Amino acid sequence: MSKKEKILLAALKILTEKGIHNTPMSAIAKVAGTGMGTIYNYFSNKDLLINNIYVFIKDRERSVFLDFDLGAPIKTQFENYLTSIIEFFIENPAYFNFMEQLQASPIITQESREEGEKSVAPVLQLLVKGKQERIIKDIELDEILMFVGGAILSYVRWYFNREEVESASLKNQIQMVWDAIKA
Repeated sequence: MSKKEKILLAALKILTEKGIHNTPMSAIAKVAGTGMGTIYNYFSNKDLLINNIYVFIKDRERSVFLDFDLGAPIKTQFENYLTSIIEFFIENPAYFNFMEQLQASPIITQESREEGEKSVAPVLQLLVKGKQERIIKDIELDEILMFVGGAILSYVRWYFNREEVESASLKNQIQMVWDAIKA
């Protein structure tokens, strides 16, 4: 693991535990086991560090699409995407907590958001294809993404607040989301 990645992961850990505004760079340096100068060699300020974490997580999200069968039916691809992205956040709760805290934050720059949008490009292509084939409702893509994103957020939040989750619950949620967007 590189020094930069070690700093990013340490910052991610402490920022999600203590919050963005309650975490000074000195606390991040302590958790990372490095000096302040080293952090400032990589990140000139906390906002830049936060944007790097955002892009780091979005880069990891891209792994969700690596094993997709583009020849599978639209419904199957969509269900696989939802399952994979939800499992990704369940397996990486710090990523989820960070993104939930900062998704709409003005700290995240337009440049970082544009870089982050690359992580959802495959699902956008899937939705466009589904709309063209009249499998998915003819609704603006932004609205569909907002709805699907809200469903993902709600499910993962619900999941983390439960002591036990029935195995059918994810399948049920995915079916409800599909039913809502299919033509």
